[in-house]
Amino acid sequence: MSEIKRIGIITSGGDCGGLNAVIRGAARMGINHNIETFIIPNGFTGLYNLNMLELAKIDLNRADRIHSGVAGSEAGHSRVKISKIKDPDKYEIIKKGLEKHNLDAIIIAGGDDTGSVMVDLINHGIKCVHVPKTMDLDLQTYSVGSDSTINRISKFTDDLRTTGLTHNRALVVEVFGRYAGHTAFRGGIAADADCILVPEIEVDYDVVYEHFKKTYINRLLTSDTKSSTYIIVVAEGVKNKEGKHLVDEETIDSFGHKRLNGISSYIRKQIETYMKQDPEWERIFKNEGLYIEDLYTYPEIREVQLGHLVRSGQTSAYDVTFGKQGGGAAILLLKNGIYGVTVVGVKGNDISYIPTEEAIIQKYVDLDEITFYESFGICFGRKNEYYNPNFINHEGKIHRYM
Repeated sequence: MSEIKRIGIITSGGDCGGLNAVIRGAARMGINHNIETFIIPNGFTGLYNLNMLELAKIDLNRADRIHSGVAGSEAGHSRVKISKIKDPDKYEIIKKGLEKHNLDAIIIAGGDDTGSVMVDLINHGIKCVHVPKTMDLDLQTYSVGSDSTINRISKFTDDLRTTGLTHNRALVVEVFGRYAGHTAFRGGIAADADCILVPEIEVDYDVVYEHFKKTYINRLLTSDTKSSTYIIVVAEGVKNKEGKHLVDEETIDSFGHKRLNGISSYIRKQIETYMKQDPEWERIFKNEGLYIEDLYTYPEIREVQLGHLVRSGQTSAYDVTFGKQGGGAAILLLKNGIYGVTVVGVKGNDISYIPTEEAIIQKYVDLDEITFYESFGICFGRKNEYYNPNFINHEGKIHRYM
């Protein structure tokens, strides 16, 4: 068993729900095992500048003031990649900072970028345990913040339906998701979105338009108040017709990521272009008493970028529970001399973990699962594929009946 007496806690990367639960869980478990915990503020920026800082100790009273149900992080964040710091002595500086505060190890909550930094720190002799955190849900294990984000995407998207129906508008709701579309996918499903576009699928905009047109017109024709809407949920990492991301070329973070910007506007313009070239809208709008020449000849489309709203606010009960498990399990792993790993979960007496370099391998949306939901009539930007299920019984045997 390792002599671990003092541990620093870092949260890094994007903010989201559940991080305060990680901090509180680690602090409470530490108190129970006579291990002191300290907040290292502002992510890896704080780690590099430890020599200059006084750290906040999370004693029982301080832990009691950390509200697990609020998103964001008491510890603060920064997007800094340690290996990109120009100082050649950066790792020795970090070690001296840890020595100054008598910190024996670090708990780091973050996603794939954060995890890659942790692997780098491990390789330089710094003891760490990783608590998986990313609202993108694209790590190999569940990550704190994902459930909260999916719930908020669903809520905001569902709330927007009323304004869509009131004004007969179609809505393009853009959410985070650079390379993996898990939150757009699951948030869109939960909100009864008509169309969900994710980076894993190369979008056929002809298919999107035809699904939009059919769905919108059917709702209009069957409404006794002549109202209709159509909702698209799109991940920011979906590409344009040329197969390229829409990016802000001037904004690049230390991990080499350009800021994605504009896919919802691009989709709106695509659908508007199709409608302008489609004479059937004039006929439908005239028949339904909606047409006004040069003013109202086809449905209005608005894009909405939910942005950081899906990171903020309240944390779901699931993320609070998982966050506390992750923080508490990290303390026990370090106490038992286990580091360089990512917490997977706690079940009964079992604390499961995997090497962090494996945990941060990006996980994508399962296309077979998308095929399942295409059977519901949801458009995913491609021609619907046939879902051919396997049926697995209680013995684990697979049968095919279709």
